[in-house]
Amino acid sequence: MEPSADALQRYFLELSYDGTDYFGWQKQPKDISVQEVIETQLSKLHSNQAISVVGCGRTDTGVHAHHYILHVDIPAVKDVDHFRFKLNRMLPDSIAIQNVYRVSEDWHARFSATARTYRYFVHQQKNPFASRSSLYFPQELYLKAMNEAAQLLLGKQDFTSLSKLHTDVKTNICTITHAKWEADGNQLYFEISADRFLRNMVRATVGMLLEVGLGKIPPSEVTKILAAKDRGAAATSVPPQGLFLWKIEYDGLQKGQ
Repeated sequence: MEPSADALQRYFLELSYDGTDYFGWQKQPKDISVQEVIETQLSKLHSNQAISVVGCGRTDTGVHAHHYILHVDIPAVKDVDHFRFKLNRMLPDSIAIQNVYRVSEDWHARFSATARTYRYFVHQQKNPFASRSSLYFPQELYLKAMNEAAQLLLGKQDFTSLSKLHTDVKTNICTITHAKWEADGNQLYFEISADRFLRNMVRATVGMLLEVGLGKIPPSEVTKILAAKDRGAAATSVPPQGLFLWKIEYDGLQKGQ
């Protein structure tokens, strides 16, 4: 006999995953996804009852998550640390549950988020240990120009030119609060924060900024590309392996609540 809805408690699960071997976060009809793997193991923990989870957003095939949040409604957990330990033992090495938060039923992993941050990693010296989590890009880059261009992304703008075509979103308007390249030796990364992101937006943005870094387009061209509202006006997207969903923010979420 399944528990009634009244007997269920909502939890936020904070996790991270290596997306290399998955066809994205969202459940697929034929291909393996992160969501499917987690739901399968949660169901086993609850006498094979069907358990559904809701994620904070999609990540595409091959994209990773350093910090990801899902919510799930399950019978109340007496010991969240033991629950996390058991679930981690059942999950593959590519997925790790970091924390479990008890939240009220009006909290939503996707809609309650206040900000999202992505990082895209690039390495410029060949490194076999970075190939699954960073883009090898040995060409010389002009970082100052890339950051000049990145500043033109800030604020509330239409990002149609940097979005995957024919998606089901109602608007392509996003508010970017932070966009900057950082260098550390032979590795660099682009970090961008916003209230929301469009499909393929970060990878398209990085592709455009790398063209600035190569001197193919001036930083000021970013403004013209955005104004065109045409995906064809921007550069090709970079591959997925360098992209990480880095941080999801919520007002008032505290460990142990």
